This record gives sequence, structure tokens and C-alpha cells, in this order.
Amino acid sequence: MTTRFISFLNPAGEPSFGIVDGDGVIDLGRREAAADLAGFIAAGGIAGAAKHAGAEPDHALDAVTLLPVIPAPPRIICVGLNYRAHVAETGRPDSERPTIFLRLASSQVAHGAPMIRPRESERFDYEGELAVIIGKAGRRISQADALDHVAGYSCYNDGSVRDWQKHTSQWAPGKNFPSTGAFGPWMIPAADLPGRESCALVTRLNGQEVQRATLSQMIFSIEELIAYASIFTRLEPGDVIVSGTPGGVGDRRDPPLYMRDGDQVTVEIDGIGMLSNPVADEG
Repeated sequence: MTTRFISFLNPAGEPSFGIVDGDGVIDLGRREAAADLAGFIAAGGIAGAAKHAGAEPDHALDAVTLLPVIPAPPRIICVGLNYRAHVAETGRPDSERPTIFLRLASSQVAHGAPMIRPRESERFDYEGELAVIIGKAGRRISQADALDHVAGYSCYNDGSVRDWQKHTSQWAPGKNFPSTGAFGPWMIPAADLPGRESCALVTRLNGQEVQRATLSQMIFSIEELIAYASIFTRLEPGDVIVSGTPGGVGDRRDPPLYMRDGDQVTVEIDGIGMLSNPVADEG
């Protein structure tokens, strides 16, 4: 049975983390010494989580408020142009190395929370992606050892404010407006997703399929991304690598297709689950 780890606010509004058990939540914040899910991962808690199987849930799932899987990752390392169809639709040349940019934790929202289109933009775009959560620290990690450093996987919507992304050659402004990226609903341990590469990733906007790919279609594999990123920074437990989006983004359609107030966007990955968010204009 797949274990689903979440971060959340309990009914009293206090942050915690735990395991989804049917319609309930086993609150690990009450049972473990770690302060949060990243700390639990760092302490090696994922491997021993089976001891909580069968515990009486502490909360109803619908009584807690989900947070991004890792609410404040030490690093959010995002990868651009990592599917051939997306490279083709952008008209960019192939690259010998991954295209990397960084996100801020304040740019994330949880499953179910609104993704916010800022007042300064009319070009708010979806990007369905696989998120890789780092479980073990390391620097200059080899590709052969890379998966030993993975705690688990989740869904990510790397919402992009395209006009601000394109102000210059540096993408950071268009990727870091508050509440523009979504992360969730939960993390699946890496051991629970042995056939990762055959999994389909599908993005839908208002029920219409707009992106579809299998994870095997990445140009740079998870192993390559971890090896590359760990050269320029020491990866730490709780770091997140957002591994790139398939073709079909709204900005490259004719006519363009952007997210608007009242829309609903989902990112679904086989074996992991579905991340779903409404879209709202900034107040």
C-alpha cells in the first residue's frame, strides 16, 4: 500500500505533518521528534513510517488545511526545457546541460488553494511537472548513486507569469510571484514508485487535456539532474527539484491559452495522485 505524506495545519491552525489514511490523517507531529516533514525525512523517518500503519487517525482529512508538501524547502531547483516537445514549441536550440532557475518558497501554494494571477500580468500559464524531494544530503553525487538521495515524488504546477518571465534572459521574475506555483497534494516515497519512468503526466485546464507525456521522455533524467545540481550546491533533505514540463504550454498555442480567474487546473501523475487548484485574480 502506498504511503502518502502531507504537511498541513491541524484544526487548531497549528502546522504539522503526517500520513493520509483513507479519510483520516495520522498526525506524525504528535508522534515524532521532528518539527516538520523535511526534518522527519532528514532523520530517516520515511523508512520507519510503517510502524504507524494501522494507527487511529487523529484528524479527518477534510478537517485539516493542506500545505505545500515541503512548505519551506531549503532550495527549489527548477528545470526548464526538459522535454523535447517543449523545446520544439519554444524554438530554442538544444542544450548540453540542464536549464536551471530557482523558486522561492513564498511562490508556492498547496493542493486546493488558489493559484493567483498577479495584477501585472495577462499571461499566467500552467506547467505540469514531477517534483523530486531530496532525502539525503550530498555534494557531487554520481548518477549511479543519485536515486539513493531521493525521499519521494509529488506533483507540481510551475505556474509561469510569462510576460515577466520574458522581460530579460533571466526567468526568475516570472517564476516567483506569490502563490503562483502549486505543490502537492502529498509525497509518495520513492520506493513506492518503482516504475517511475513509465508513469504518465497529464495537465488539464477546466477538464481539457493540455499536456501529456511519460516521465521517460525527459531529456535529462532525474539521476542527471541530481548529479548536475549537486555540483553547484550541496543538496539537503527537503530540497525540491522541479523536473521540467512537457509540450503543450498555453503560451505556445495558437491562439495562446492562459489561466484566468475561475479556472480549475490539475496535474496528475500515475502512481502519485492529482494536484488540483482553482485560479483567482489577485485582489
